[in-house]
Amino acid sequence: MDRAGTGDTVAVIYTGTLEDGTIFDRPEEPRQITLGAGEINPAFEEALVGMAPGETKTVFLPAEKAYGPHRKNLVFRLKRKDLKLPEEPVPGGTARISLKGGTSTLVTVLKADRKTVTVDANHPLAGKDLTFAITLVDICRDGGE
Repeated sequence: MDRAGTGDTVAVIYTGTLEDGTIFDRPEEPRQITLGAGEINPAFEEALVGMAPGETKTVFLPAEKAYGPHRKNLVFRLKRKDLKLPEEPVPGGTARISLKGGTSTLVTVLKADRKTVTVDANHPLAGKDLTFAITLVDICRDGGE
């Protein structure tokens, strides 16, 4: 039986859930991933290696292997006057902020008042244990064989 290995492009369908069963990711179409290319979380990729087409498995990723712990040092308050936001920040929403060196990052707005905006630069899934139900649909080699 054919098994997925490093360098293969695989088509997978999956459902990602939180500990309470909340679904956070379920693509409508199979996702194509090249194993070993660093396109996805390394622990998720490792689970795909050795799978055969049609095989299904459930993979648990503790927070440390998923998006890491929630880091308090990535929650900070900024002065509104220092931000150049295209629209009004809304708690629970996201905003893109500029960083030194000309790069930017997406943050979650926690609180906004007249003078300051409190943001969280952690990944939204940081600090959360994740479970993935994965089905390997196909292995594509040599241009789609």
